[in-house]
Amino acid sequence: MKPNNKITSVKIKGTDIAKQFIEDKYSRLDVKATTSNNEIINIEIQLKNEHNMIKRSMYYLSKMYEEQLGEGKDYSKLGRKVCINILNFKYLKTQRFHTAYRLKEIETNEELTDIIEMHFIEIPKLEENSDEKDLLVAWTEFLKDPESEKVRSLEMTVEEIRRAKDQLIRMSNDTQQREIYEMRAKILKDKVSALNKAKEEGREEGEKKKAFEIAKNLLDVLDNETIAVKTGLTIGEIVKLREK
Repeated sequence: MKPNNKITSVKIKGTDIAKQFIEDKYSRLDVKATTSNNEIINIEIQLKNEHNMIKRSMYYLSKMYEEQLGEGKDYSKLGRKVCINILNFKYLKTQRFHTAYRLKEIETNEELTDIIEMHFIEIPKLEENSDEKDLLVAWTEFLKDPESEKVRSLEMTVEEIRRAKDQLIRMSNDTQQREIYEMRAKILKDKVSALNKAKEEGREEGEKKKAFEIAKNLLDVLDNETIAVKTGLTIGEIVKLREK
């Protein structure tokens, strides 16, 4: 699937690293693009779920729409605005990895206008057997893992993917860009490790609590050694339960 209107210019927003909180900086990237048809597209790449994507996207979209009309200008001059959210997590209830929304009539589903449009691309929802000839699928595979076997195969057939991979390699040879990438990767790795540790501790705490509840119910019918075998608690823990 080839785009009808190619992007002619791109501007990365919010590149001042020093003034931003480091975790936020490496969890979100905003890109503003203009197509050959003078459409303005706001592309947001989001790595962590802040649970506010819909409202924030609506705000960005309305802001983009409002900013194009100066004082005394004709409403007919208002152009089409598109917001694309690329998410590295599952967010919407749908199982599709790409969903798009416009203003439509509630009962008949009749479209009012395409002047504003919002897209969600949820990378984890991309299925393994998706059609890689589709350019959107190809790009999502690239964002998912630029070093995967699928992307290496796509490099041979899709010019855009090949150029993107070349640019990624050039960036990896730039000391500053490599440091930024490694810093971001470390932050994400630390956050994932902390989350997994918290889940494990929560699971263990839950199992321990359940074991104590079972042990309490067995105090009047079994000896300490048998209760310890049944629940996994130590003799000392069971003795303390009897003393309470």
